[in-house]
Amino acid sequence: MNIQEIKQRFGIIGTNEVLDRAIFKAMQVAPTDISVLVTGESGVGKEAIPKIIHHLSHRKHSPLIAVNCGAIPEGTIDSELFGHEKGSFTGATGARKGYFEEADNGTIFMDEVGELPLGTQVRLLRVLENGEIIRVGSSKSQKINVRIVGATNSDMLRGIEKNEFREDLYYRLNTVEINLPPLRDRKGDIHLLFRKFAQDFAQKYRVPGVRLSQEAVRVLEDYRWPGNIRQLRNLVEQLCVIENDKEIDAEVLRNYIPEIDRSNLPARMENPVSQGEFKTEREILYKVLFDMRSDISNLKNAVQSILKGGRLNETQESPEGTIIHHNSSRDAESLAPSIEKDNKIIASEETLDVESAEDPNGNLSLQDLEVEMIKRAIDKHRGRRKEAAEELGISERTLYRKIKQYNLG
Repeated sequence: MNIQEIKQRFGIIGTNEVLDRAIFKAMQVAPTDISVLVTGESGVGKEAIPKIIHHLSHRKHSPLIAVNCGAIPEGTIDSELFGHEKGSFTGATGARKGYFEEADNGTIFMDEVGELPLGTQVRLLRVLENGEIIRVGSSKSQKINVRIVGATNSDMLRGIEKNEFREDLYYRLNTVEINLPPLRDRKGDIHLLFRKFAQDFAQKYRVPGVRLSQEAVRVLEDYRWPGNIRQLRNLVEQLCVIENDKEIDAEVLRNYIPEIDRSNLPARMENPVSQGEFKTEREILYKVLFDMRSDISNLKNAVQSILKGGRLNETQESPEGTIIHHNSSRDAESLAPSIEKDNKIIASEETLDVESAEDPNGNLSLQDLEVEMIKRAIDKHRGRRKEAAEELGISERTLYRKIKQYNLG
């Protein structure tokens, strides 16, 4: 069979190259017994891959059993997967085979495998490594011959980092990974899928099939489709049932697409920035201004060194206690003319004296802000100056000097 024949046999619509690559990989691994992990967002059609693998393998005459791991309660999942003995728990009135025994010599498709509890993961690892299962309530292992195909829409590596999924199990499942692209990356396939679904629902409900105007097609292709193919199928079904006018224009289509006007720019933050101890906007502003003052002081020291005709050291400590690193020790005299030309304001130390700078409207000066930040840090840490210095981002020695300078002791 070639890829096109596979698509026709299993009802796969689309000409996307990534989709074709996924089908090709499924065809290549089908004759083997290695485990496969199918990845992709929810609704992309991951269930088609285990069907292809099973029906092209030597197991095609044995069962293909699909299990949704996320839909089975944690308290019963071991019994559902591996079976149980009579009396092993309340209500176990007889022995029962699990899904793995039922799928012996066949294929088991474990959808949402990332949702498995850690205890069940240990049992599954035993199946992958030794081909053995142990029923709940039994101490006797039994051999089975099952091909495992897993699927997940979650980030497995993130689950490993959070100790929610076993790393050894991940690599045993992920011998071959087959990734299915989201619908938004298959824009050329969206209208093809729409027409196929429209035809199917027209036959099912015995109504004329819906059609899209050119502008509606563009709306369809520009949408992000967070629910992927499943969401598109539901939309077509609604249109077929609700709309009397089967010629759908863009305005009508927008009424069926949620949040159609939302920007496509990414908005999710995987690791949100935590402000730590700075709970209010005012404290955050103080911190920013405090850091700004330190940067200005560093610049002042560097400019003074240049104007005095000196050479910049590779590493020096400013009077504020901040270490300044320089990547160049070029002659400062060659730099001074350009600095004077570009800035027109560097003449004396007083020019960059920010400690006495004050807003003409009578607001707090940078020095006042610095004093406020130091007081807050000391009060917060109950006089523990080492911890206060760490929060302020300065050395303990510098903090002692500031306390003495501002009479804060």
